[in-house]
Amino acid sequence: MTRMDRRQLLTGTAATAITLVSVKAHAADTAGITPTEIKIGSTSPQSGPVSAYGVQARCQAAYFKMINDRGGINGRKIKFIYYDDAFNPAKTVEQTRKLIENDEVAFMFSNLGTAPNSAIVKYMNAKKVPHLFLSVNGDKWSDYKTNPWTMGFAPSARTEAAIFVKHMLTEKPDAKFALLYQNDDFGKDFVLGAKDVLGSRESTQLTAISHETSDPTIDSQILRLKSASPDALISGTTAKFTAQAIRKVAETGWKVRHYITSGSSSFAGTIGPAGPENAIGVLSSAYLKDVADPAWKDDAGIADFLAFMQKYFSEGNKDDFYNLYAYTVASALMKVLEQCGDTLTRENIMAQAANLKDVTLPTLLPGIHVNTSPTDYRPLTQVQLERWEGKSWVRFGEVLGA
Repeated sequence: MTRMDRRQLLTGTAATAITLVSVKAHAADTAGITPTEIKIGSTSPQSGPVSAYGVQARCQAAYFKMINDRGGINGRKIKFIYYDDAFNPAKTVEQTRKLIENDEVAFMFSNLGTAPNSAIVKYMNAKKVPHLFLSVNGDKWSDYKTNPWTMGFAPSARTEAAIFVKHMLTEKPDAKFALLYQNDDFGKDFVLGAKDVLGSRESTQLTAISHETSDPTIDSQILRLKSASPDALISGTTAKFTAQAIRKVAETGWKVRHYITSGSSSFAGTIGPAGPENAIGVLSSAYLKDVADPAWKDDAGIADFLAFMQKYFSEGNKDDFYNLYAYTVASALMKVLEQCGDTLTRENIMAQAANLKDVTLPTLLPGIHVNTSPTDYRPLTQVQLERWEGKSWVRFGEVLGA
């Protein structure tokens, strides 16, 4: 070997060593990222009044185990840490600080609930830590100007309400609407969605009445709304009160087009308590395939989901909407991390979350895609309407957008 060869060999070896050190140093620049690991955090109601929703975090933990068994993302395994916040905003703050400052997670993912997320949103954005794909329905989570590090995932209540109103107006342009809404951010989004479409016609075509989550029933509100003689009723509220609305409409013999939120369309939470026979004809919206729908019995996306449930989360209910949702949003996160490549900084993770172009996920309904941009923090804005026909929901019509 000549002196020149030795010099080139040494130079090349040194360059390789510098490159490896550089990659490791670069990975160490972002908390929660190492050459072999991506650390992700979340808070979840594993106890308390809405602990049923806590299944989402457990399902996602199982999903990430499946990803790790397949080699991880770009050679890195996922470490998913979630703590119980009991749906208590004060506890959410405490657990989030622990995840960011002690566990040093790279970002937060799929935190559940408007109040818990509202308690930490300023902290997350001040820290410039991605606060991604929250399990919420509020439209405020798409405010990229105020909270550039925060993004929701599912169609917002405002989007859903706008779609309901548009659908009714295609059949009857002068239709009058009655709106029952929960007196919080979630319910008020339904009012905003209706107003977005009606505009100046709001004063003559919309009657909106609120209720408190502490109200024992909403019977009086339903009777007041009925007295306005609307063509359509929209129940912009949660499952318990939606079930009450369906029952009261049936008891009074009120023949009205009734739209309910996708989040309140489950059999266990709404249709069963309301009485399946009372709900016949009620309309809702969907963006995910229904595991129980025979139309998907040979669908590859649903087959993969069922195989996942059997192998990795057998204790979960395969028919539970929240498991399918958790699986779907976790698959969207995988797309973000894949797009990051080896540039796993918090800045790039957020940039890629805001750069999803017509992403097709196997469990979304055909024609529904994930789209985001730096000025559009609404990953999903499309749904398909469905009608309760006594034993199941039946989808109809085209995919609709706000």
